[in-house]
Amino acid sequence: MAGYVGILSVELHFPENDSLKGKRKYVKSAKAHLHERFGATVAEVEHHELWQRAGLTVACAAKEHRELEHLLDAVVRYLGSQEFELLRADREVVVPGE
Repeated sequence: MAGYVGILSVELHFPENDSLKGKRKYVKSAKAHLHERFGATVAEVEHHELWQRAGLTVACAAKEHRELEHLLDAVVRYLGSQEFELLRADREVVVPGE
């Protein structure tokens, strides 16, 4: 068995932010925390030119499907508990080789 890969597409809103520099601070911090806490790989993929929104793709891997679902749930809870707003979190689970 090859394990499972979870992919989250998330959209964040920074209502109090007023510059691209401020947005970069939020995004950089979120990316670092997701990597440190969950072992996630994160890329900013949308809304580069907007200073109050960001689209991120978050990828995590786990040996068991259930473990991956718990991990993805934890990532969504973490993002939803921050000082910015989590507008959307779509998930996909991939089984390598299938």
